[in-house]
Order: sequence, then structure tokens, then C-alpha cells
Amino acid sequence: MSKTTGLAGPSIDSVCVYCGSSNDADPAFLKSAEDFGVLLARENLKLVYGGGGVGLMGACARGAHDAGGRVLGIIPTFLMDREQPFDDVETVVVQNMHERKMMMYERSDAFVVLPGGIGTLEEVVELLSWQRLDLHRKPLVFYNPRDFWKPLFELLYHTITERLSPPEFAHAWRATDDIGEITRLIGEMAEGLAPAADADIEDKV
Repeated sequence: MSKTTGLAGPSIDSVCVYCGSSNDADPAFLKSAEDFGVLLARENLKLVYGGGGVGLMGACARGAHDAGGRVLGIIPTFLMDREQPFDDVETVVVQNMHERKMMMYERSDAFVVLPGGIGTLEEVVELLSWQRLDLHRKPLVFYNPRDFWKPLFELLYHTITERLSPPEFAHAWRATDDIGEITRLIGEMAEGLAPAADADIEDKV
């Protein structure tokens, strides 16, 4: 299938979404996740996600699927009971978290981070680390309602002010509190980011 020419730009066909798997999350977060799934479908962007049918990830997948979008879920065997795969979409079952994360990375042209817990935090810090090491140049956008990610941003900026990260690290991501702005920001980042010299992360981590 040809890549979309929507707001995300012609170079973007698939978007990986990292987000929480708790059904106890703020209903507003769950609704925003569903709305973002619908937006991806409308822009003909394939959703790549963690494969679960619960929490924000399930809401996002259902939104995309119900709107006629393409969806790929990737879930490890040991989480099948806990995260309850969304059986209406294509789902790949892998053996462990490392395989899950690598496949999500490889199948995606850009990344979006919605509110989430420690698992989401671990995934995004790894992505930022890979970007810092010039292992990828894929766009990364945070959805930041109510300044949800503000403490993380403050810590990242702190590493810059303490000269532990270079000033340009501040441009490794974008953030917005408007779901409708996310794909536009992906497109802006895609236009300004060239392919990494060596994107074979598997050989380096």
C-alpha cells in the first residue's frame, strides 16, 4: 500500500503508539486514546501498538479499527491473560518483551506517546536513548494533557543543563495537548529528520 499524503507526510505510513494498559485511567485519557485511533484511520496511518485490549491501548485500537483503519498488535505470550488481546485486529504473539519492542520499532515510521505508567516510560526512554546514539531519526511526539509528561521533560532538560546531554537533545521530541495536532507534528519532524547512518539497533543493544 502506498504511504499516506496526509498531515504526517508521504514518508509516514505507520505510527507506533505507546500508552497505558490500565482500565482505571482517567476516562478523558481513554477517550483521547480512542480519538487518536480514529484520527490515524482517517489519515490512512497504520496503528502499531502493544496488542492489548485494555486501557488506553485497547481504546486506541478499537477507535482505529471501528473507523476502518489498519491495526497491528504485538504482544508477548506472558501478557496474553493480563492485557487481553483485541481479537478483531491483526495480532502477532511473540516470546518476550525485547522481541515485542523491536518489532514495534521495526514496523513503525513514527512514535506517539500517550499517558501511561512505568512500562510506557521505559519504552520511551529507550527510544530517546537510541535517538541520542544516532540509531534512529524517527519522529517522536508526546500527547501531554494536563502536563502529564511535564516531570519527565523537566528531568530530560535537567540532563541538558547539567551538561550530561547536548543542547540538541531538546529537539528529539515534540509535545502537544491537542490530539488533532499530533500527526501534523509528526510530519514536521519527518521533514527535518534524515535517516540514521546506522539504524540497525538490534546489533547495538
